[in-house]
Amino acid sequence: MTIDFRITRAEAYLVDLEVETVRTDAVQSFLKQETVFVELETSDGAVGRGYSYTIGTGGTAVLALLRDHLLPRLVGADARNVEGLWSDLFWSTHATTVGAITSLALASVDTALWDLRCLRAGEPLWRLAGGFRQQVPLYDTEGGWLHLTTDELVAGALASQQAGWPGVKLKVGKPRVHEDLERLRAVRDAVGPALDIMVDANQSMTYAEAKRRAAAFEAVDLSWFEEPLPADDVTGHVRLAESTSIPIAVGESLYSISQFREYVAAGGAGIVQADVARIGGITPWLKVAHLAEAFNLEICPHFLMELHVSLTAAVPNGRYVEHIPQLRAITRSEMAVVDGHAVAPDAPGLGIEWDQDAIDDRRVA
Repeated sequence: MTIDFRITRAEAYLVDLEVETVRTDAVQSFLKQETVFVELETSDGAVGRGYSYTIGTGGTAVLALLRDHLLPRLVGADARNVEGLWSDLFWSTHATTVGAITSLALASVDTALWDLRCLRAGEPLWRLAGGFRQQVPLYDTEGGWLHLTTDELVAGALASQQAGWPGVKLKVGKPRVHEDLERLRAVRDAVGPALDIMVDANQSMTYAEAKRRAAAFEAVDLSWFEEPLPADDVTGHVRLAESTSIPIAVGESLYSISQFREYVAAGGAGIVQADVARIGGITPWLKVAHLAEAFNLEICPHFLMELHVSLTAAVPNGRYVEHIPQLRAITRSEMAVVDGHAVAPDAPGLGIEWDQDAIDDRRVA
């Protein structure tokens, strides 16, 4: 008997989520999360749900691209052909690729297709995407925002350490280098040498300033220096990587596999930070992870911990999951944490238990 897996319904909608806490970095404040959902129903009755996000702008543009151009192409297609569907949608919008809006739209579709794939197989995402391990080390970003005082940074880092988490990330980009350095030294002195400390400049620096600060930061023994320069400055990141012993982390603001290829081939990335929403979904995320593995690099994805825990667990070079909770208002359960490790869920599908009533209450008309 032949079973039909044609897509019979393709729907997209937007949900606004207020931030759970104040979040500031060197260039912006995170005011709200525009969450773009896609639901795909197939002729066998299965429903897959995927999503992507923005941090306050552009959500309606993503929604319009989905409704006007992408979703109509899916109706009648076989949902099992994930690679074929991703390629068809990508090339159908070639005039707007590579770019954030298209990648975010593709990601919301692709994650829904993977949800369907896992549900049909009766397997969790972490296993179907690779199955390397189920637990991944966790680092905290919530205690490291730029507006926090030095005492607050120290308290947050100590709390993470006492909870058994192996790392924390602190924002840098204060007006003067001594301000950043004083904060970093205070945290290092408090936690000792065993805790990983990462820093993130959010693309705020020139090459000259980033080189100067990296030199000052080396004494603090940092695990990485994240997005010191604008994301499209490949040459600058390569030069910076050559000038410092601190690994340079990039990727949250890259939107295609080819952009990652240019970075890693040139030596501009010591840590790869692909974001499943911004790269265009699970399908290209896995390709970036394997690209990084081929260059003997670790992948430590940006944000979206509820989804990235499964993907980081799936691949052998997954090193860290970033702790920034943002979906608790619309989910019925939280990501499990055991002994400082995030645990990928065992439930079939993406493993996120959505609260439909909460989602409906926050839908944007």
